Amino acid sequence: MSLAAFINTGDVAQLPGRRDEDWRWSDLRGLIRIAPPPSPVAEARGAGPFDGLGTDRVVVVNGRGAEDIRVGAGERRTVVLRFVSRADGTAHHAAVTIDVAAGGSLVLFESYEGQGESYLADAALDIRLAQGAALERIVLAADTAEAISVSQAKVALSEGAIFAQTLLTHGAKRQRLETQVSHPGGGASARLDGVYLVGERRHADQTSVVTHDGKGGITSQLTKGAVAGAGRGIFQGRIVVAKGADQTDARMGHHALILSDRGEVDAKPELFIYADDVACAHGNTVGALDEDALFYARQRGMPLAVAKAMLTEAFVGEVIDRIEHEGAREICRQWVSDHLGALA
Repeated sequence: MSLAAFINTGDVAQLPGRRDEDWRWSDLRGLIRIAPPPSPVAEARGAGPFDGLGTDRVVVVNGRGAEDIRVGAGERRTVVLRFVSRADGTAHHAAVTIDVAAGGSLVLFESYEGQGESYLADAALDIRLAQGAALERIVLAADTAEAISVSQAKVALSEGAIFAQTLLTHGAKRQRLETQVSHPGGGASARLDGVYLVGERRHADQTSVVTHDGKGGITSQLTKGAVAGAGRGIFQGRIVVAKGADQTDARMGHHALILSDRGEVDAKPELFIYADDVACAHGNTVGALDEDALFYARQRGMPLAVAKAMLTEAFVGEVIDRIEHEGAREICRQWVSDHLGALA
């Protein structure tokens, strides 16, 4: 069951719902009643947030224009991948395969851009990293308030591969950014980070599953978020260490701020360990801004909204600082600053 299957068949029974444990907080079946028509042919408006960074561009508009991205052995590439939804009351799906050959390196600047209203959008990414390959994936998701949007990335690592990603979103009517990583161990490493800043009536779901199947693998995960108004943030992180995957080092952290009485954060960090000789840990905190810090900022003449924004920016800044690409790091830092105003 998936949004893609529903878009392709029009069968509401294909939608995941509350009875599906991994979707119980992002129920689609209870939200979508009928199948909308396919999205029309359209062109993207303007430039994407990363257009000045990549040497190559792939622009997918209303599910059309998708191209596979391939990096040869020892090759280095930077690619801008834009998923643009310029539609209203319609639905579309796109699929992209990303292959990085042995010793290759890719920086992927990925954006989800809402240029319509109440659309249904689904994107599927199949990412494969060969031995010693490296990929840094930076994602900005800017769907509109009435959109329903799902992105699912399946990542297959080989020994010695390095995968790093940072997801940033301000949510939608329903939005889910999902990552599934098949981890072989063998010195491979995965970093999965995220930021969500969710305001009035928006919903953001960041879900991940990392399965360690071999010895000597590393996973590091840090997600931070803030919700205001009636916003809802969801974090689901699962790390599975299979039998025989000894010497796995896996760390997961999720920390969130609730900035209003109506905001909601649902978090489910999980570790399933079936091996010995591992170093695994997870942490989860949900709370409010520090009242003492707010008091001292106000004492220095800072308006309350400005003080809240400053403290929230510092809170999520730890995630932004982990982005390796300098240009992308600055764009993401500006994105955080721009969106904090909506949470004041």
